[in-house]
Amino acid sequence: MGKLKNFTEKVWYGSGAVGLDLSYGMFYEKLYYYQTNILKLDTKFLLILSSLARVWDGVNDPMMGSLVDNTNTKFGRYRPWVVMGASLNAVILFLLFFNPGMKVGAGAIGIYIYAAVMYVLWGMTNTAADIPYWSMVPSFTTDPKERSLLSTIARAFSGLGQGIVSIIAPVILNKFGTYNAATDAYDWTAKGYIVCAAVFAGMLVFFAVLSMSRVKETVHVKETEKFSFRTIFEVLKHNDQLRVFILFALLSNTGFYTVSGVKDHFFNVVVAAESTAGWFTLSKFNLFMTAGSVLGLVVVPVMLKFTSRRRIYQTSLLVAIAGYAGMSLSGLAHQWLLMSISYFINQIGTASMFVSQTVFLSDVVDYGEVKMGKRKESVTFSMKGFLQKMAYTVQTIILNLTLSVVHYNKETDLISSGAQTLYSKRVINGIKGIMYIVPAVCFILSLIVFSAKFKLHGAYMEDITAQVTAAREARMAAAGQKTEEIV
Repeated sequence: MGKLKNFTEKVWYGSGAVGLDLSYGMFYEKLYYYQTNILKLDTKFLLILSSLARVWDGVNDPMMGSLVDNTNTKFGRYRPWVVMGASLNAVILFLLFFNPGMKVGAGAIGIYIYAAVMYVLWGMTNTAADIPYWSMVPSFTTDPKERSLLSTIARAFSGLGQGIVSIIAPVILNKFGTYNAATDAYDWTAKGYIVCAAVFAGMLVFFAVLSMSRVKETVHVKETEKFSFRTIFEVLKHNDQLRVFILFALLSNTGFYTVSGVKDHFFNVVVAAESTAGWFTLSKFNLFMTAGSVLGLVVVPVMLKFTSRRRIYQTSLLVAIAGYAGMSLSGLAHQWLLMSISYFINQIGTASMFVSQTVFLSDVVDYGEVKMGKRKESVTFSMKGFLQKMAYTVQTIILNLTLSVVHYNKETDLISSGAQTLYSKRVINGIKGIMYIVPAVCFILSLIVFSAKFKLHGAYMEDITAQVTAAREARMAAAGQKTEEIV
């Protein structure tokens, strides 16, 4: 795979992450509230749906990774999949937030079937774009510094996409919402979600085409290896560091997605009941998040001049944990400005954590090649998307179980009918528990697992990199005229 030769090419590659995270953001931040409050889907159904969808992802994601690994076209191995996957995902993203006239609420079987089908299809089409996109990182270079820079740039654009959803979506939803005098806020409506989905779907396709049309991919023609589940199991069996990565990344991602998933409920329930600060809105709260995310992206490149990636990652987790602790304490004290500042601090740690995870997974690919004698980039990177979906599922399970216990659906129906104006203390405290406790616990556990079990660092990793570089040069020399660069 050809190396990205200058900074501009790295930027073109990274721009593709904007669209991917626009789709991610709508799915992980906005879908659950849309399903419970607009479509009126029962939380028990959503719990079952997310669990079953992850079972299918466990089959579909590595299958997609293997399919990408065995792709050879005149346009390259990865680029066709990214463009095609993004285009399909854009269509499904719109349909996911579009109700084609079906009845909602209790007994409305049609909307349950429709929501389930679109939910599963979103995961499949997202996988088709996400796996090949991130698989390109280790294929470009074996240089750790180059990988860190490339991952930082891609994560910067990824954060931009997430920031657009976090900041702009609430503005659009308020614009198309209805004013509620009892809460002095806007109740979001189906129309606002459709507008958001349409705008972000268009941007998803635009950035995918823009990025892949500007990236050069070197095609090495090779014999394809027939897909088998044995290959997937072999990768997981022999690559012990992949298993470790999945565990510590799953824990930290669960913490991150828990906040993302519960924020809409937190502001529409807890803040509506407890805050008298008119400035403290979801969009403005997310401004602190975006600012922290941007600052966090420079942490890895700067700190690499002074310390190791291992120490950087540990520091990132500690900063994120400190931010979560600050959010909990200030939120309980109704100190909303301090809570926003704590969120800013948390996002500095979280952003640098995600950059490091991408580089670590690239190292895991190299480690797997040395251990198995085979390079399985896309199969390995399929675990990235899968663990993100698993993290979302875990937080969804936590959220669904909590909201079911506190009878959230029942109180939502009472409020919709006008029989009740605000949620009870029981519901408020349940959402507080998810927002204030779960994320910090997940990050602490992730730090413990990483520090105790992940060994790809120092001289050991340098030796692996040297072996992989030598093997790549030998393959390129043996390929001869079978290697060509696509412009």
